[in-house]
Amino acid sequence: MTPLDRFHACMNYQPVDRVPNHEVGVWAQTKQRWHEEGLATEDLHWDWFVGEARWDLDPREYVDVRTDMVPPYPVKVLSRDGDTEIVQGANGVISKALITGTTEGMRMSMDEYISFPVSTPADFQELKKRFRPSSPVRYPAYWQEFLLPGWGLRQHPLILGRNCAILGYYWRAREWMGTENLSYAWYDEPAMMHEMMEFITDFTIETLRPILAAGVKPDYIFINEDLSMKNGPLLSPATYQEFIFPQLKRLVAFLKSAGVRWVIIDTDGNCELVLPPFLAAGVDGIWPLERASDMDPLAIRKKFGRDLRLWGAVDKRELAKDFNAIDAHLRTLQPLIAEGGFIPSVDHLVPPDVSLANFEHYMRRKHQLLRGEAF
Repeated sequence: MTPLDRFHACMNYQPVDRVPNHEVGVWAQTKQRWHEEGLATEDLHWDWFVGEARWDLDPREYVDVRTDMVPPYPVKVLSRDGDTEIVQGANGVISKALITGTTEGMRMSMDEYISFPVSTPADFQELKKRFRPSSPVRYPAYWQEFLLPGWGLRQHPLILGRNCAILGYYWRAREWMGTENLSYAWYDEPAMMHEMMEFITDFTIETLRPILAAGVKPDYIFINEDLSMKNGPLLSPATYQEFIFPQLKRLVAFLKSAGVRWVIIDTDGNCELVLPPFLAAGVDGIWPLERASDMDPLAIRKKFGRDLRLWGAVDKRELAKDFNAIDAHLRTLQPLIAEGGFIPSVDHLVPPDVSLANFEHYMRRKHQLLRGEAF
């Protein structure tokens, strides 16, 4: 089977020669550790995952459409004090961050957020000027001449969105306002929040429209949301239903009418309470099923059935243990792999407490499971 045939057959619960082999990536600090443990330099070249040839990952291609701020805010260091610095990011967020422990731009700890670009409805009106969908820089150079013909001949999945995804509703609003301010805004500024959710839909549709109108038929799209923590969503199901659900439903309807086959929501944490509106809006699957947040894929499949495809669910914490622990964990996923509609992968980036030897053992065992072999 081609990687494209294999992917769609798995998503449709049809027989496959093996289940697709996908992973999302590793921390920069993990790559550094693996290099010190013997991973060759030539296996460290891919932005989204190291060693795709070494570990026989299925090829995928991304349609590099930018849905970020154009123009972005200037990135600059505002001040430094000891081992910390206060910086303004391209998204306009000002934060305090550790200078030490940073590898390839990736920090080992979360920043302390100081301010965000939107505090008032007037701020939002100003921010909207950075999200005009018609900007030519949002699209790959000469994509119609050079990329479009190849997309029509591909034998691998094509993913719509830069860095494999577009940003969703909660993600954008949190990035513009911050988690605490957003939590109040649903109640204190409902008119602004309805306008914001509608604007996100309009902007996303109009930005993606030129690519889709050209006849490109992407196989799937990731919508990055990250709207949950360990114990559940960061907004109530009722709030989600009122503000986000109608807009998500409109966006999904547009995407599918324009030829996108599968719509996948990416959210860390425990999102079980908002899975019903995801499905009602036309979403086909979720990722990464974070095991530290009690997202048990077997329980989710039993509760929500085959309409919800599942990706991820390999507990990164288990990969830091020994080979026996890895084997025992992977065996629990055998029933879902055999059933279909499930693509196992690490439940987010591989952290630096996972050794190269453990990861290579995991990949060997996973290959056996993908082929339907017991161990």
